[in-house]
Amino acid sequence: MSTPRDLSTPLGRARMLFAMLSVPKLREGLGARLLGTGGAQSPDVAGPLSRLDWLGADGEVDLPALQEVTDALTLMRSSEAILEVGRLDGIPVKTEESREVSGRIARIVFERVGRERVLTEAELNAAIAMFAADVALVRRDAVDAGVLARTADGTAYRLA
Repeated sequence: MSTPRDLSTPLGRARMLFAMLSVPKLREGLGARLLGTGGAQSPDVAGPLSRLDWLGADGEVDLPALQEVTDALTLMRSSEAILEVGRLDGIPVKTEESREVSGRIARIVFERVGRERVLTEAELNAAIAMFAADVALVRRDAVDAGVLARTADGTAYRLA
């Protein structure tokens, strides 16, 4: 199996751009820079804009970098994303956040296998392992969060 693609750079570029678009003065500065008229700007605009590694000070755009962002966003919206994105190596430490992530993983598992299915612990573990390294933590958190219900003997699980 191939190594998951590193999507952190292109997705980081997209996240940064959208964060900047939400701030009026950065949006204005970005527009000026894209038009090539973004000369002297205040440091609170020039600083953030300088972090856009795909956009030169003269408005020159690095088209391959933008294509990489487009390709990454297209991939993340496809059914192929799971084949390209690695598993979670760690779950958030805070209980509330951990249960939220674990609940989301459990919901995705049951969306894919069928919401009405009952899975054995081994089947559930195999499905969770596609998403997270700590299968037992995800399974327990999803039960504690009320997303999964388990039989009294702990051998079978269903979506609550």
